[in-house]
Amino acid sequence: MSKNVIFDKKNVLVTGGAGFIGSHLCDELIKTCKVICVDNFSSGDEKNIDHLLSEPNFTFINHDITEPLELEQLPELQKYKIEFQGVQEIYHLACPMSPKDFENTKIDILLVNSFGTKNILDLAEKYKAKFVHFSSSVIYGFDRTGVERISEEFFGSVNVLSRRGAYDEGKRFAETMVANYGEKKGIDVKILRIFRTYGPRMKLNDGQMIPDFISKALDGEDLTIFGDNNFESSFCYVSDVIDAALKIVKSDLHGPFNIGSDVSVNLTDLARMVIEKIGSKSDIKYKEDLLFMKALHIPDINRVRNELGWMPVVSLDKGVDNTIYELRAHKGLKSVHSV
Repeated sequence: MSKNVIFDKKNVLVTGGAGFIGSHLCDELIKTCKVICVDNFSSGDEKNIDHLLSEPNFTFINHDITEPLELEQLPELQKYKIEFQGVQEIYHLACPMSPKDFENTKIDILLVNSFGTKNILDLAEKYKAKFVHFSSSVIYGFDRTGVERISEEFFGSVNVLSRRGAYDEGKRFAETMVANYGEKKGIDVKILRIFRTYGPRMKLNDGQMIPDFISKALDGEDLTIFGDNNFESSFCYVSDVIDAALKIVKSDLHGPFNIGSDVSVNLTDLARMVIEKIGSKSDIKYKEDLLFMKALHIPDINRVRNELGWMPVVSLDKGVDNTIYELRAHKGLKSVHSV
């Protein structure tokens, strides 16, 4: 029997599915698909998918993708009839990413972006599955060009021997692998270059800007900006990123596409917004730059807008409100904090 026979719903595989973005993607896919979520909790969190574990069409596999993954050999996946139906779509998000724990995960990052990506591409080839690769804006390097918005044609500039080279160059290599496998193996690969993204389920006190701002303001502590009062960045709400992934998988397009907000935001203004929304009396402090608190490029999103019909729709104001609501609940705070 053909492996392309679909009995009721598509089988889809999400690597890094217990992570911040991956878990939100699983939330959307479960509405119409049978979802295989693969993660080893290197930076993901079980609580991100707890609400999905009782779903009959959701299965979690604790696996390190740097080791081959034999889906048909896993008893918990027998109900998916993979030997007959195969897998129709693969979303590859797996990559350890904790700014505060980066020094301890460098080798893991290198292995996931090389061996791990190869192993998942092999599955895509085997099942003739569409492959959506979540790349990163770091492939362009830091914003030293003076260009107002960076387009997909920009080759980027990365110091391969820098302290963060494992992540930056790892992401570049993974793109190269995906593109070449697509060409030589006949895989329908699609590349999304994700810029700074935020929303519910981001880890607290992990070196991420918006959740750290919110967490500190809720506790009445000073908000820290690692840079000066001119530090700017852009922020895209997580549901908009998920929308881009679902749009590209339904299309005949391959990308790469810049996925992010093209609105530059001053970090001091953002910190003040958070303080005001929470009603905190926190202050704002400035400290020396951190490894993962650098000025990255702002995306030019004309290509994805024109070719895919995508653009971010959730305003920063609304997105920050949603994130505050979730983090307040996470902290068990039922009322506005003030000191």
